[in-house]
Amino acid sequence: MSQASAVPGRRLGEAGVQFKKQGRFARFMTLERTSGVVCALPFIIGFLVFLLVPILLSFYYTLTDYSIIGEAKFIGIQNYLDMFSDDKFFKSLGVTFFYALVSTPLRLVFALFVAMLLLKNSKVSGFYRAAYYLPSILGGSVAVAILWKQMFAADGVVNQVLGMFGLETDFAWLGNESTAIWTLIILGVWQFGSSMLIFLASLKQIPTELYEAASVDGASKARQFWKITLPLLTPTIFFNLVMQSINGFLAFTQCYIITQGKPRNSTLFYMVYMYDESFTRHHAGYGAALAWVMLLIVGLYTGFLFLTKRFWVYDEEA
Repeated sequence: MSQASAVPGRRLGEAGVQFKKQGRFARFMTLERTSGVVCALPFIIGFLVFLLVPILLSFYYTLTDYSIIGEAKFIGIQNYLDMFSDDKFFKSLGVTFFYALVSTPLRLVFALFVAMLLLKNSKVSGFYRAAYYLPSILGGSVAVAILWKQMFAADGVVNQVLGMFGLETDFAWLGNESTAIWTLIILGVWQFGSSMLIFLASLKQIPTELYEAASVDGASKARQFWKITLPLLTPTIFFNLVMQSINGFLAFTQCYIITQGKPRNSTLFYMVYMYDESFTRHHAGYGAALAWVMLLIVGLYTGFLFLTKRFWVYDEEA
């Protein structure tokens, strides 16, 4: 009798403990912080595995003589010291700065100009916006780079069009040091679509009452642009300037496919030089050091832009 009553009681006790455990687990899983951690967990794991660990490894390789196929030998900061005697490093750095500092303002000006043209809604506005955005998608592709190379060849479309206007020439635009870099800059400016869409969205946010009041006061269209449109667009200009400048410093495909840095390294972009050192010459340690130097340059340049922000960017809360 006593055993029969004890066994069910023990079973009920175990079930109760299990139920309590399940209840605590269920309550833990329904906590707001638990849901947040579970949802963020894939990103955290991805960040650690695919970003943080490679970043730390790349910094370690900057301190080594590493050729990818061999073992890494620790050499301290020798890779960084070697840059001071590397003429190609300074040449690629100068070319990249010139490309980024020239192509970025031109791209923003062109993007703003097209955005102003497309501001008014019409039946074909959507088509034109998509058509102008298309170069931003295709501009960085290998196919467009090859097309660009053919266009500026001695027997390319550009010379043929000039011939139609009586300017017969077989000038090799990509073979001349003074014009090769400008063909890459023109391609960079042509990729203005993403900046144009951002400008277009910002232009639509400017209250029309401001323009109506300015018109009543007799302000011309040009004066409205300089006194209303441009100041209110400065936050968008700043955003585009930062993003497009970073893209300019990290440009790769245009140089790698079209010119390979020729002629005489006049179009050698920094990222192409870094790739060449890492995977062609098998100086992966030196290539990693080049990458960290570029990261430092981009960080300093971005910091400089943020320091100048308070002098020219409109802030509603200021």
